[in-house]
Amino acid sequence: MAERSKVDTSQMQLETGEALNRAQMRFHVLSELLNKVAAKLKITVTKAEIDTRKASIIEQVGGEAGLPTALVGAGIASKDFDLYLQSIIISDKLSQGLEATGIPADQVGTAIQRLVVDIAKENKVTINPRYGVWDALNADVVPVDSAGSAVTPSDK
Repeated sequence: MAERSKVDTSQMQLETGEALNRAQMRFHVLSELLNKVAAKLKITVTKAEIDTRKASIIEQVGGEAGLPTALVGAGIASKDFDLYLQSIIISDKLSQGLEATGIPADQVGTAIQRLVVDIAKENKVTINPRYGVWDALNADVVPVDSAGSAVTPSDK
């Protein structure tokens, strides 16, 4: 939130409140799970790879001056930028590896999701209910229905 105050967000559609908290939780959980998938498959990401990707993105957004606005727009905290890049690089390497094994390009995303779902099950992912609940089928953090069964439609 502090980083948002440093850039013009008037034309941005940004998440706030619980949705922002859930998005940040999702990012960190999925990053950790991707790291575990990478470790299991002996995929590594070097600092040089992260720095190269970072330089490319900085160039795409118009240089260092454009980076804060781009990060805010993408919902990425500047302190998480390297972690974000690492996750993207792992995903790219997984995609390349899966395609090399004969998985069609249009099915690679589903295959990566399956790897993440499986590693999440192995690690018994749970989420603090204040952020939502873990959707084990889709490897996602989703809102919790705080009313539960206490509120039902009036037409029943």
